[in-house]
Amino acid sequence: MRAIRGAIQVEENSAQSIASGVKELIGAIMRSNSLTPSMVISVIFTSTPDLTAAFPAAACREIGFESVPLIGAVEVDVPGALDRTIRVMLHCETTLSGEAISHIYLRGAQALRKDIAQ
Repeated sequence: MRAIRGAIQVEENSAQSIASGVKELIGAIMRSNSLTPSMVISVIFTSTPDLTAAFPAAACREIGFESVPLIGAVEVDVPGALDRTIRVMLHCETTLSGEAISHIYLRGAQALRKDIAQ
């Protein structure tokens, strides 16, 4: 079992922008790590407090994760933190080593983890 991290900064607080961002981020994680939804154990989403238009998990269900446990939470509201950001921790079954896992940070969220962003 491995955990894969990722994040994306979305353009605005709208249901469409949140859904599009989630689908882009999860798609990139899945492709980069050669995963299918059946290999995913669970997914945890956090969103910055300024994202209130939609649940990230709802968008994830639309791309094949209907049977995967999903949950969302609000990120800590730290002054000066990157706004409009969705973070994810995806737990999966894989034969990849920890060093071979691709953690995906997209758009403005690349600034969060320059050390591991793809």
